[in-house]
Amino acid sequence: MQTKIKIILAIFILFVSASSCDSYLDLRPQDGIVRDEFWKTKEDIQAAVIGIYSSMLNSPPGVGDLPLSQYLFMHGELRGGMVVEGTNISDDQRDIINTNVLSSNPLTEWAAFYKTINYCNTVIDLAPGVRDEDPTLTQVQLNHFLSEALAIRAYLYFTLARTYKDVPLKLTATLSDQDNFQIPVSPQSEVFAQVVKDLKLAEGYAVEDYGDVASNKGRITVYSINAMLADVYLWTEDYQSALTATNKVIDSGKFKLVEASGSTWFNTVFARGNSTESVFEFQYTTANLNPFYNIFTQRPQFRAQGLLMDEVFGIDYDNPDNKDIRGDRASLVGATGEIYKFIGLNNNDRKALQDADTHWFVYRYADVMLMKAEALARLGAVDSTPEKGQEALDIIAAIRLNRNALNQTKQDVGAGDTNGIIDYILAERAREFAFEGKRWYDVLRVARAKNYERKQLLIDLAVANAPVDRQQSIITKLQDVNSHYLPINANEIFANKALVQNPFYK
Repeated sequence: MQTKIKIILAIFILFVSASSCDSYLDLRPQDGIVRDEFWKTKEDIQAAVIGIYSSMLNSPPGVGDLPLSQYLFMHGELRGGMVVEGTNISDDQRDIINTNVLSSNPLTEWAAFYKTINYCNTVIDLAPGVRDEDPTLTQVQLNHFLSEALAIRAYLYFTLARTYKDVPLKLTATLSDQDNFQIPVSPQSEVFAQVVKDLKLAEGYAVEDYGDVASNKGRITVYSINAMLADVYLWTEDYQSALTATNKVIDSGKFKLVEASGSTWFNTVFARGNSTESVFEFQYTTANLNPFYNIFTQRPQFRAQGLLMDEVFGIDYDNPDNKDIRGDRASLVGATGEIYKFIGLNNNDRKALQDADTHWFVYRYADVMLMKAEALARLGAVDSTPEKGQEALDIIAAIRLNRNALNQTKQDVGAGDTNGIIDYILAERAREFAFEGKRWYDVLRVARAKNYERKQLLIDLAVANAPVDRQQSIITKLQDVNSHYLPINANEIFANKALVQNPFYK
């Protein structure tokens, strides 16, 4: 059976790699092959779902040489103020760091996202028909497969909408030349609404436990779906729903922070992965290495901002052994600025190149906890209940205690000071999720809330490390909220005549 699945997966990857020259949405195996030779058994569906996960680990065929995780890192970190250029940075990467993004920049291409979305659409469209072919496929099994495809599609559209704002929303598979490739963008609000719809449907179909740790952490479960829902709800300012979603994860009792004892915390959470803190991780292995060893160590394209240890994690100059466990030799090497989180074996040693299997961390338990704190702080402001603000502060304190956060990074914030609590959460998220592709999105989410009440947060972030001669230009750009999103790549505009460029980049 395993051999058959491997063969089917190989065929699946082969025929989905067929690519037309006229559309980024084209993932076009011929109709006869798709319907007549493949979608016959539940093993075919399983192979197709495995192909979805595989496409997120590696560069999908026909869309360049960058895997999805590298795009997730760059889109979430290069504008986030915690990353600066390394010795091997490209001009395109430098332009994004310097808020000098053009539609010709190849790093604005979204083909890798849409290829995987089309894998999801193919499963969603064609898997239900397999029940007519394979009587051993139960509705429950089918629903589980559909849950995975729906949730991953939702996560990718959520990421696209946070990155580009308005994007094409294609919910059917591209299977033939008769498909419509000229698709206009949908407003960000509609994309978010579809994401919520998909995730709610996926939640009803979802698996709670696959029976093994790697699958529970590396495949979609009801808990990863609720982590995603909480994230989307924070972006749409539906804080009560965000709180409900986080509580579903927290109240399950299936997750907990790893004790910060000795030197095992880093190895357990990051080097090995799939810990009790893990909610959803891209599962790199020694047979399928992550892309970060090269871009952080061998030919470093990026390094940590020079004052990160002082300004984010803090340094106890009187007692060097007293340190936030997330800082030096965890997120980074303080002395050199090397980004360490994805290449370290422990606090002293790096992995060898052939062992660079550290996962990409999509959601961890601390993320769910801090999303709950953010929802509580917002709700406390709405109904004037400082008790909710205090509960948010208690969550922050619990994480800081576990991570041995230094007193110098502690903030004295009152339970009724909503903006103060949100700022404290942002600071804690910087410490907790350094280089995990979240920083830009975290600050943008807070800045845009309540009709961009706190736009200045983004401006301060962008100019903090910018050259003096660029600062005024950056300030002027960021006053236009459309500049907070990437442009649609010029090649996509050329291929799809229905697209309209983000007005800031016209």
